[in-house]
Amino acid sequence: MSGTDDKSRNGFFDSLRARTVSTDVSGTVPRGLKVATAYAWRFLVLAAAIAVIIWIVIQLRLLIIPLLAAILITALVWPLFTLLLRRLPRWLSLILTLLLTIAVIGGLLWVAIWQITRDAASVRDRTVAGIGQFRDYLIDGPLHLTGREIDDGVRQAFGLVQEQAQLLWSGALAIGSTLGHVATGILLTLFILICVLADGGGIWRWVVRLFPKRARAAVDGAGRAGWRTVITYARTQLLVATIDAIGIGVGAALLGVPLAAPIGVLVFLGAFIPFVGAVLTGALAVFLALVYNGPWIALWMLVIVLGVQQIEGHILQPLLMGAAVKVHPLAVVLAVAGGAMIAGIAGAVFAVPMAAFVNVVWLYLSRRGWERPVDPGPDDLIWSTVPRNRRMTA
Repeated sequence: MSGTDDKSRNGFFDSLRARTVSTDVSGTVPRGLKVATAYAWRFLVLAAAIAVIIWIVIQLRLLIIPLLAAILITALVWPLFTLLLRRLPRWLSLILTLLLTIAVIGGLLWVAIWQITRDAASVRDRTVAGIGQFRDYLIDGPLHLTGREIDDGVRQAFGLVQEQAQLLWSGALAIGSTLGHVATGILLTLFILICVLADGGGIWRWVVRLFPKRARAAVDGAGRAGWRTVITYARTQLLVATIDAIGIGVGAALLGVPLAAPIGVLVFLGAFIPFVGAVLTGALAVFLALVYNGPWIALWMLVIVLGVQQIEGHILQPLLMGAAVKVHPLAVVLAVAGGAMIAGIAGAVFAVPMAAFVNVVWLYLSRRGWERPVDPGPDDLIWSTVPRNRRMTA
């Protein structure tokens, strides 16, 4: 028995010495390093969680992109839907909203396609002639370039454009590489849009019930705040896109630039891709003016494009966005760039509304906004017909 007691006693002292050594070693580590490592492993866990979420989204891209597109389209048509809903039954308001939306989009595309088909041959001939004149100017002008240097520069420029186009079109979340994928995405988007407009309240209540009861008030309030932000973003982008399209399209028509209507349509659609869309559509307008009307008209077209974009960036966006969407322009640029790198064109389109939504939800949760509830406003899609006390206890 004494041998067993000695062994137990020795084991106790060994463990005590080990703890003392461990404590001494821990005491030698600087506090700054302890704080840094504590932040580091938490950051690694958070990064791993985000990576898993991105991987899941990539795997479900054929479902995620139509869902996001349907939500964004719902936000765009929501003012019209609520206006009809005040006077008509819900089913009739839904049908009229869909028909009017399809009519507007179809009409814009028809005007663009009709004018492009009518003027395509003339624009092609003038483009070829304009490129030839510009090439002669580079050779005979003050630059004195050779034909080989010009060909090499054109080849490099086309290679760069192809690389960037591949980056956009073959992003990780591209809708699909076949016509069947695109058609499926369009039909799924339309189906989700109808479901959200018809029974958004039921869908949202089901989502809220997935969370524990203690968290439902916070989830409901954060969802309402985020939805109002998406509505504000959609309204602002719709108005800004309309103003941009009218300004640049009318300017092109007054200057005699061909395809003024298609330019306006492209500017309208491109406005929903912040920064990238404005640059590309503006460059197209200036290019057509250069090859068809000459350098002086192209210069005036450039002045009009830059003027419209400056008015949009410095007056319209800050004034119309107001306090509901507080996303710094730098954050917008980084969000669009990151979205394009991860998800191609789809990422560039959805980056800003998602950033605005996450920003507002984060602020709402961090400030415990559900402890100061407010009555649902006219923009509340999914809870306006359900009393708040019933929502939280459902």
